[in-house]
Amino acid sequence: MGSMFRSEEVALVQLFLPTAAAYTCVSRLGELGLVEFRDLNASVSAFQRRFVVDVRRCEELEKTFTFLQEEVRRAGLVLPLPEGRLPAPPPRDLLRIQEETERLAQELRDVRGNQQALRAQLHQLQLHAAVLGQGHGPQLAAAHTDGTSERMPLLQAPGGPHQDLRVNFVAGAVEPHKAPALERLLWRACRGFLIASFRELEQPLEHPVTGKPAMWMTFLISYWGEQIGQKIRKITDCFHCHVFPFLEQEEARRGALRQLQQQSQELFFFWGGQRRWVLGETERFLSQVLGRVLQLLPPGQVQVHKMKAVYLALNQCSVSTTHKCLIAEAWCSVRDLPALQEALRDSSTEEGVSAVAHRIPCRDMPPTLIRTNRFTASFQGIVDAYGVGRYQEVNPAPYTIITFPFLFAVMFGDVGHGLLMFLFALAMVLAENQPAVKAAQNEIWQTFFRGRYLLLLMGLFSIYTGFIYNECFSRATSIFPSGWSVAAMANQSGWSDAFLAQHAMLTLDPNVTGVFLGPYPFGIDPVWSLAANHLSFLNSFKMKMSVILGVVHMAFGVVLGIFNHVHFGQKHRLLLETLPELTFLLGLFGYLVFLVIYKWLCVSAASAASAPSILIHFINMFLFSHSPTNRPLYPRQEVVQATLVVLALAMVPILLLGTPLHLLRRHRPHLRRRPAGRQEEDKAGLLDLPDASVNGWSSDEEKAGGLDDEEEAELVPSEVLMHQAIHTIEFCLGCVSNTASYLRLWALSLAHAQLSEVLWAMVMSIGLGLGREVGVAAVVLVPIFAAFAVMTVAILLVMEGLSAFLHALRLHWVEFQNKFYSGTGYKLSPFTFAATDD
Repeated sequence: MGSMFRSEEVALVQLFLPTAAAYTCVSRLGELGLVEFRDLNASVSAFQRRFVVDVRRCEELEKTFTFLQEEVRRAGLVLPLPEGRLPAPPPRDLLRIQEETERLAQELRDVRGNQQALRAQLHQLQLHAAVLGQGHGPQLAAAHTDGTSERMPLLQAPGGPHQDLRVNFVAGAVEPHKAPALERLLWRACRGFLIASFRELEQPLEHPVTGKPAMWMTFLISYWGEQIGQKIRKITDCFHCHVFPFLEQEEARRGALRQLQQQSQELFFFWGGQRRWVLGETERFLSQVLGRVLQLLPPGQVQVHKMKAVYLALNQCSVSTTHKCLIAEAWCSVRDLPALQEALRDSSTEEGVSAVAHRIPCRDMPPTLIRTNRFTASFQGIVDAYGVGRYQEVNPAPYTIITFPFLFAVMFGDVGHGLLMFLFALAMVLAENQPAVKAAQNEIWQTFFRGRYLLLLMGLFSIYTGFIYNECFSRATSIFPSGWSVAAMANQSGWSDAFLAQHAMLTLDPNVTGVFLGPYPFGIDPVWSLAANHLSFLNSFKMKMSVILGVVHMAFGVVLGIFNHVHFGQKHRLLLETLPELTFLLGLFGYLVFLVIYKWLCVSAASAASAPSILIHFINMFLFSHSPTNRPLYPRQEVVQATLVVLALAMVPILLLGTPLHLLRRHRPHLRRRPAGRQEEDKAGLLDLPDASVNGWSSDEEKAGGLDDEEEAELVPSEVLMHQAIHTIEFCLGCVSNTASYLRLWALSLAHAQLSEVLWAMVMSIGLGLGREVGVAAVVLVPIFAAFAVMTVAILLVMEGLSAFLHALRLHWVEFQNKFYSGTGYKLSPFTFAATDD
């Protein structure tokens, strides 16, 4: 947890890897995930790097694996997960894996091709048999012979000019959705010189490619003349029809049909019988090949993927002048340097030469490394979504663990709703190690599951604030005895029975003698839920509470900036930025918080009616005026307020000009003293700086205003002034807008409470008042409660919870983190095989 408050120290390491042991060393580093390699060959094309041939071989293997995987999926099988952690295979095993995979793929192609050919042949035989057995012939013959026998010739030739013409037939099958268009086109193209009959098959046939049942439409076309026949054949070819020979005589057709059925039986397979025909044997051999694929594919994919990753990492290394070793540069955590040395030593001892790693200085900003666990990962993800922190910048995630669920709960305070959210998150936490939960592919479920600990705390804090507000599904609970005596108010008010009958809710008045017995032990007194002035009381309470929480939250963010300035050695920013910012914020809005607390403590219930207005005092504070009707809260209040406004306004020039003038003053002496030939010495002297990459990254002008002369020479006054002016305007105006933005805590809390109240009044209250008898009430309340439960989850938990989550996210990103957090860094992305193993 030490690195949670600030990113770990990261160093640039140079690795000398012997050529014989380079592959083994990088493979070992991939298993450990310790370093992030830098590309030393950025100017070299990917096709000109040393290991490009090996990378291409791995890519060709991946293409073959993709083909095998598609075949497995096509067969309806599921690839098993690889057993255990498989290391990257040695380079000599690549040829063996490639030969086995290509041989298996070719065998699978051959078997699949034979299967497709046999299925296509069987499909053609079945279609041909269906065309011959559909019975088109008798109808057509009857239509042309006017009732004569089917065995008689279809067209009599009594002589004449057309005595040589005879009836020809075209029979085949077409897909049902093409049949109407085919029939219309035949009729129009042939001008009616044909007779066509279309019939749909009674049973679907298995498609030879997809294997799914498909319906077909058989047709029989009779025509006269060779030209008409050519047109018909061209049209049927355009519609991709299956055309078969059709015999005129019925006996010949029956003989052909019996022959087709016999050929189909010889091709068809029987898995449960004793005999296995051609197609059955092909299917059996295909299943055997697919079984070998299931054994080879899972470990082969992992190993080849790791091998490719190793070669890609080796392509980022440069070659020494002697070509005996590879030189690599990598970012590594200082904490992991001993483990890195040990891993290199163990990986290279078998080759007789040990790899070497040593730390080198670097002027580039190192990447940010923050280690997380199951609990902190979701909170760190909230911060990183705004921006990855700069190197060794203060990390807001540890404080977000408390502040984010709390601000969410302020807007979502309800014991019942918080308990439902807590139980849902607790169920995910308890089942987090189950494989079925981890393997769920639903995107919404994965989002909830990754944030299960965040939801757990959000629900827990909502239960706490629900007890503070005394709300459980919008109903108040009497955990302790009430601190109000309504009897005393009733005795002194003179309420009549008619008045009480007309007013179901009465106004609580604390000025009545004996009505207030003492404060409620915890939270808001439940008697307020029965009062007519309940909403006005909560309005005042939650609005002032929101302002107090907002000012404290923003002031805490400014204080966290102190740790950044001290760590980066920028002590001048403590006086020129942090102190003026705190003075401006606390002098104006901190004083508003003081007025709220002072009025709570010093104004009694008896004088509450004539108490001065804080809002009018705060407005008069900026106008340097006073209101005769609004008396002061304490003596000499106007002098104090005027002094605070003048002091806050005096901080604006300090914020605007303090840091730029300091940087310019520090820049000029270095520029005067700098000799002409000092530039090369300065560049060489940078190698001797132990922590040159640690100091000086707070902002653009601070990066230009470092400790060395070369950075001093790069200072641009106009850019420094512009940057500081933007920062000053953003902070001063942001104090006003950000304080007002925290009023969303008040608004969303009231909205959630009122929506919960409406849901109870419009659903459950109506259901509870429908029936007084036990049987009637039971029948009525079942659907009523079901509707109430569904609407509670859908509207109050999901919609209202998402709204409160987004508003809490905005309060942290804009109002809190911009006081000290820049988020301009980049993550350390170590070279690791963890994703491949998963």
